[in-house]
Amino acid sequence: MNLEPSPSASNSHELAMNTRNQDLKTCLKVVQEALLDVKAKDILELDVSSISNVADAIVIASGTSTRHVKALADNVAEEARKAGFRPIGVEGERDAEWILIDLGFVVVHVMLPTARKFYDLESLWRVSPESVA
Repeated sequence: MNLEPSPSASNSHELAMNTRNQDLKTCLKVVQEALLDVKAKDILELDVSSISNVADAIVIASGTSTRHVKALADNVAEEARKAGFRPIGVEGERDAEWILIDLGFVVVHVMLPTARKFYDLESLWRVSPESVA
């Protein structure tokens, strides 16, 4: 019995990975542009693919007021939809101090600076050299 994968199975896996990587890059570009379009502050992109099975990337950005945070989140969700990335969920819109937009392999956090400093997601999700080894 031959248990080795066929060459076509290997190629299809590589193709799927390349497509996923391209989708990730495209989604991140859409998110970045949507945030910049509405003047987000301190945009940070984190690759969490090696430490999370929920998302490949996290984007964190700040808004200057609850109204600004809401506008940023709305623009990210709208531009993502236009580009074919349907948000799985949006949380925190009512208070608008911290809004999370789940785009599948990209999770976007739009926060007021006080909430961002308090929760310190950058430290929580940053991959340290010790954890990789």
